[in-house]
Amino acid sequence: MERTLAWDEGTVVAIDQCALPAVHRTLRLTSVDDVIDAIVRLAIRGAPAIGVAGGLGVALAARAHTRGGAVDAAAVRADAERLAAARPTAVNLAWGVRRALARLPHGADAVLAEALTMIEEDERTNRVMSAKAASVVRSLCPRRPLRVMTHCNTGGLATIAWGTALGAIRELAASGDIEYVLAGETRPLLQGARLTAWELRQAGIPFRLCADSAGPAAISRGMIDCVLVGADRVAANGDVANKIGTYSLACAAARSGLPFIVVAPESTIDTATPDGAAIMIEERGADEVAVVNGARITVPDAPVFNPAFDITPHDMVTAVVTERGVHAPAGRGSPRSGIRSRDLSDVDTDAARCTRGAGMSVVDGDARTAARDLAAFCQALYRRGWLEGTSGNLSVRLDEPDRALITASGVSKGALGVGDTVVVRATTGGAVRPGARKPSAEAAIHAAIYRTLPDCQAVIHAHTPYATLAAARTADAGHAAITFNRYEFIKGFGLPDPSSMTVPVFTNWTNVGRIGDDVGRHIEAADRAGTPAPPVLLLAYHGATAWGATLAQARDRLECLEALCRLLTSA
Repeated sequence: MERTLAWDEGTVVAIDQCALPAVHRTLRLTSVDDVIDAIVRLAIRGAPAIGVAGGLGVALAARAHTRGGAVDAAAVRADAERLAAARPTAVNLAWGVRRALARLPHGADAVLAEALTMIEEDERTNRVMSAKAASVVRSLCPRRPLRVMTHCNTGGLATIAWGTALGAIRELAASGDIEYVLAGETRPLLQGARLTAWELRQAGIPFRLCADSAGPAAISRGMIDCVLVGADRVAANGDVANKIGTYSLACAAARSGLPFIVVAPESTIDTATPDGAAIMIEERGADEVAVVNGARITVPDAPVFNPAFDITPHDMVTAVVTERGVHAPAGRGSPRSGIRSRDLSDVDTDAARCTRGAGMSVVDGDARTAARDLAAFCQALYRRGWLEGTSGNLSVRLDEPDRALITASGVSKGALGVGDTVVVRATTGGAVRPGARKPSAEAAIHAAIYRTLPDCQAVIHAHTPYATLAAARTADAGHAAITFNRYEFIKGFGLPDPSSMTVPVFTNWTNVGRIGDDVGRHIEAADRAGTPAPPVLLLAYHGATAWGATLAQARDRLECLEALCRLLTSA
């Protein structure tokens, strides 16, 4: 995606958000004053974006106040204070300034390097939190394409790229989970009408625009399933400061029993601010309300109340989702007990829909524990490059008879949560309860293993690179198995003879059920012959599968197989 901010040889390059949607142009900012002006007049806006802009502004200051290799630290700090004060409500601005300023003792280049790091981090952070938020929405809302309300602009324009709440909407739309978005116009500067509508149109996501005052009415009429917004600051108790008009949507959502979900980076949570009453609310000039397109729309000298933000109390907030997980604000009856942080995997697949801000329902038990383990293992294997994109799948057997939990089809394993798992019949792979989430296509292979090996408790299928390459080469050579001899790794599979192991390479049939039948026959044949099959197998061009008594054991066996295949393909 196009980046909102960039650095170009001593210049901050920014999309001019005041000009959109009529004109798409960029600004070239060469001084701290230029950056401050762009932030104040909202040419650069959105809490994450102005945080990065603050860091880049400090970099400009450090370069401007460096002479002969020496930095005038006092002058840079004075500029940094002016930057941080440009918009007082959004905590990210001061956060970005402080972060860049902390590198000042190491010189101007170090300050710039930190600001550039913030640019690179932003999109990754947004994508992670968006995926988490999408999983939370799926777990709390009806299992059908959803009608989502949003406010202001929380997309790529409000960040460096991708977005926060609008990023979550992008995630939902990509998986077919959006019927339409209802976007509030966001008076007085119309960020919703100008910017959110522009981003939704570019992304091809169905939307309707409404006056801010029509949003609560749409909620009350049953036109909305969920409200997704961003935040400029989240207080320690979970109170949320966001664009003016957010509070009325929260009230309507609470009244109608709808989830109200805030999506924002972890840096937006300000633990030094105890509650919403302590947040300074920026008030802006009267002309933003009294003048439209250069024409005054009210009586001369009309007094104007123009707060840029309002405060949504914590007990109306279902969840605050950040890149680190889900923060559930304290519910009614504990107004100052603070927000408690929990990982996304603690949101149960079948969580009850939130009512009146009571928070997300968490169900204890075997399924939740299994889902938490699956999420943790998926994310760890994703980081190793074994489950790239939506590839691969994991499952565990549940305590209930003939039940297993498997990862859903088409879900990124790097951001998989409890809402992205499906309960299936262990011996057939079919979903127990039909829903929007479908079990992984390889469920038939998992089922064949569980059916023929009653003691098996966990299965991992991953596209590990060396195993995938070895399986492809073996199939191309017309062979149906690979034999490994004398390698110490063979001991990791627990076979009676640790000196040799033959791993089958199965044809990757289009009909996955046929692969499952082949796997089942192979295991049964080995059992009849009295020679246990190794707890791993290969699929031509399609990775490797391992199983065991736990996910950890299955992972360890997959690790050993990948090491053996690395040795084989490197020879």
